[in-house]
Amino acid sequence: STSATSEPSAIRRKLMRYGKPHEVVATDLMEAKLQRAVYSERQLEDVLTDFWFNHFNVFLDKGADRYLVTSYERDAIRPHVLGKFRDLLAATAQHPAMLFYLDNWQSADPNSGRGKRGLNENYARELMELHTLGVDGGYTQKDVTEVARCFTGWTILQPFRVGEFRFQKNIHDKGEKTVLGVRIPAGGGQEDGEKVLDILAHHPSTARFLSRQLAQRFVADNPPESLINRMAATFRKKDGDLREVMNTMLSSPEFWSQGAWRAKVKSPLEMVLSAVRASGADMESAFVLTQKIAELGQPLYRKVEPTGYPNTSEDWVNSASLLGRMNLALALAGNKLPGIKAGNVPEGDAEALAKALLFTTPSDETRKAILAKTNTTPVTGLVLGSPDFQRR
Repeated sequence: STSATSEPSAIRRKLMRYGKPHEVVATDLMEAKLQRAVYSERQLEDVLTDFWFNHFNVFLDKGADRYLVTSYERDAIRPHVLGKFRDLLAATAQHPAMLFYLDNWQSADPNSGRGKRGLNENYARELMELHTLGVDGGYTQKDVTEVARCFTGWTILQPFRVGEFRFQKNIHDKGEKTVLGVRIPAGGGQEDGEKVLDILAHHPSTARFLSRQLAQRFVADNPPESLINRMAATFRKKDGDLREVMNTMLSSPEFWSQGAWRAKVKSPLEMVLSAVRASGADMESAFVLTQKIAELGQPLYRKVEPTGYPNTSEDWVNSASLLGRMNLALALAGNKLPGIKAGNVPEGDAEALAKALLFTTPSDETRKAILAKTNTTPVTGLVLGSPDFQRR
């Protein structure tokens, strides 16, 4: 409806009027993400960008990150999703959004006399536990401390004004360090942190951990060990070439197996995006969809914990979530979402329409539901809200 589409603009004006320009920035960021996801012709790149942002998660609402996150996905993540992992790792390590989120910008050699808070281990711990080796990757608390020492001085030039990476040598710990058995000589500078990134990017545990994460996102909640082993072998052989790792996974018999077919439940983001694309809806504004995704439990860029959102299905399956998805599907099909123009989906043969939306034959449960529909309930809404559509 024409009047409904003006609502998001009105909300944006109110945010500016009440002194919340950062919320306008956040809104624009989220809307741009959905617009790209729906209309981009590079769908794999877009899905991988979401995957790697989630892997290197930062929280939008933490201080300066309200503005620093706006370039994080664009500059640190997207250019490297099909490149070398070492480059992706370095881009996230140096980006001000990550430095601010995990407090490394305040980390300093306690003996320098210049650091306000001394050594901060937050980034060092998450770098190994979540970004590279995995929790069982073979590191110790001593390694965490040594890695944190290597990254002292990796900071931000005026995070609330300039927001650029800066190495501050006068707060860097110049002493000797040992990380995972590798000696890093005394007297170093920024290259101490670079050496850590080299060690972690080429560690066998990293190859295996990342392969499992990718397979869990794209194949199954419990991916076959045979597939993980082959992906990890490719990672090591090809020097962390993520394109080659993806080729190994996408061409594998496990990826195309019956056990992997529709084995995953869509996240709220995936469900909303696929519903818009499948129904042919047009987005004049994606504002209302960002709100709906948040209501379903996945507020964009706002996962507080560095773990990111889960790759497994069980976290997205509950009765409240399924009801919310059904209501969203009916609203989309009924042209009741402000800023979203419903697609011209023919409501003829119900079973044929269901098959077209699902790209497969509907289950008996879904078939019975659409055949028993009332005259006021569009088939499109029933299909998009069905358990069948929640799987990918």
